[in-house]
Amino acid sequence: MDSKIDRRRFLKTSGTAAAGLSLSALSPSTIPAADSSALDKLGWQFACQLYTFRRFSFYEAIEMIGKLGVKCVEPCFFLRLDKKRPQLKTNADLSPEVRREMKQRLDDRGMKMISFYAGLGAEEAAARKTFEFAQQMGVRTIVAEPPAGAFDLLEKLCDEYEINLAVHNHPKRADKPDYRNWNPENVLALCKDRGKRVGACCDTGHWIRSGLKPVDCLKLMEGRIVSIHLKDVAEWNKPAARDVPLGKGLADYAAVLAELKRQGFKGVMSLEYEHDSPQLMDEVAECLAFVQKTAGSLAGP
Repeated sequence: MDSKIDRRRFLKTSGTAAAGLSLSALSPSTIPAADSSALDKLGWQFACQLYTFRRFSFYEAIEMIGKLGVKCVEPCFFLRLDKKRPQLKTNADLSPEVRREMKQRLDDRGMKMISFYAGLGAEEAAARKTFEFAQQMGVRTIVAEPPAGAFDLLEKLCDEYEINLAVHNHPKRADKPDYRNWNPENVLALCKDRGKRVGACCDTGHWIRSGLKPVDCLKLMEGRIVSIHLKDVAEWNKPAARDVPLGKGLADYAAVLAELKRQGFKGVMSLEYEHDSPQLMDEVAECLAFVQKTAGSLAGP
């Protein structure tokens, strides 16, 4: 997903942008069979990162995701919960009543909020509030980009709440010279000497945008990979490069998934497809079909 500055701009414009794109316009022409047997055999759980459907509220998005047979989601703390109540965001500021409502909507569809993209800092009360929200929603992994000084606190909360912390990476950008997580070595440094609950959320598309080869980065991160943001991109070393369906970009996605199998990765793979269009559902379905097909080949008979 985009940087914090871009998210602020998104929040200002998303309401009007969403008006031009309806749910009916995004009905997929082809939906792959919701067969998770090969993924289950490999220990992989396919989820959808809700930034993929950022034009829509959480309640609208889970209906669309459910049509694809996907049962796990990863919401973002800055996205809308309900189009009828646009002031509500999917984060720890929700009241206990609305939290129960959100959880019930998922339960009614047989879906799980398995991960949560959060804004975490070094202030304990705010961080604890986020962990409490995540625990109530059944979250197993919080994805975030905390400051280096927050990790002692956050590791303690990970152990207390039995929730993982996965450090995410955005692209390298000339206008943000102090940003460091684009380099996997810097993410490893943040995780050094931490327990197993602290690791990385590897965003393969952002590595391409930073001029890095995903398979090489995954090898470097071996042993610290908690979750994955599945993303393929059309151009090297270009922060604004657009997403393309998995297997059609520069990530060499068959090799990416093969490397994860080699490492014995067992965890959540959240598809984050940033290119929005009237064909969004078809393109998300294409990504899902690619993962299912490749997992089938890797899992064997």
